[in-house]
Amino acid sequence: MKHFWQDYDTFWPALVDVQLEHWADALMPQLEAALDPNANGNLPRWLPALERLDHWPPSEHAVLDQSVVRAESRSPVVPRDELIDALKALMPWRKGPFEIEGVYIDTEWRSDYKWDRVALHLSDLTHRRVLDIGCGSGYHLWRMLGAGARFVVGVDPGLQFMAQFLTIKHFLGQALPAWFLPLTLEQLPMTQRCQQFDTVFSMGVLYHRRSPIDHLIDLKRHLRPGGELVLETLVVPDEYGQLLVPKDRYAQMNNVWFLPSVPELQRWLEKCGYRNVRCVDVNQTTPQEQRSTDWMQWKSLPDFLHPQDPNQTVEGYPAPRRAVMLANTPR
Repeated sequence: MKHFWQDYDTFWPALVDVQLEHWADALMPQLEAALDPNANGNLPRWLPALERLDHWPPSEHAVLDQSVVRAESRSPVVPRDELIDALKALMPWRKGPFEIEGVYIDTEWRSDYKWDRVALHLSDLTHRRVLDIGCGSGYHLWRMLGAGARFVVGVDPGLQFMAQFLTIKHFLGQALPAWFLPLTLEQLPMTQRCQQFDTVFSMGVLYHRRSPIDHLIDLKRHLRPGGELVLETLVVPDEYGQLLVPKDRYAQMNNVWFLPSVPELQRWLEKCGYRNVRCVDVNQTTPQEQRSTDWMQWKSLPDFLHPQDPNQTVEGYPAPRRAVMLANTPR
């Protein structure tokens, strides 16, 4: 388990620089529970891939500001077949894409599409402290650093995502100021002193929350006065009504609770105390953005849409449509 722990050797000192040193005592027992090898039976599948990293040097150059997050060297640092084996041992890869020493990881989601839609409207991330809730394997963390952020923390309870993040970070460079917490938003310390983040992202999370209002309030508690929330979530067309509550599954997902219209979502944010709430993008997800690949061989979006009408899910609901909302906390 040392590979899951060693990245925090740089995390604890970094907390001091961003006035979050009090996080250390609160997070340690949470991490010990999350990283308990007896709590996740899949850990033996992922540890061998991480153990191989001990024998491979990091790459010489990291590219964080382009669609494909890349780690590359002038000459190969790892035998290609061994690298492919190690990376495929961490399948399925859902968020990306990445390219490690010439090996292209064609992830289920082209997460660069989402980033391009979001980044166009963001406040400048230069020197910002950023929190990303539901970060997956961390693709957007690297893009945030590429946009100039100085301290980036991703939060996601999936240890498989963490193993993927640590693998990518090994090749990109351990000194990069991005870290992964295998926790939920609710497990993060919640005090007045936690309002230290300039930007908080929650992308693809809200519709999985049984209490979306509580989620919006919890996000706000981590933002400094005047900080920016970036919220990306599923919505329904205005003509559908204020809110969709799926009877059972939505696009074959059984953990979708509430899909509001954009005006309804704006009201939620304003009721939670956010200011300057605006919708900057609405986009229907296409099979070019989400699909099965050699690196994610399970069913994906084309299987979840109605075979005769791609504007509907297989259940007859409006097809996945995503809105990007920006808002600020009061100064």
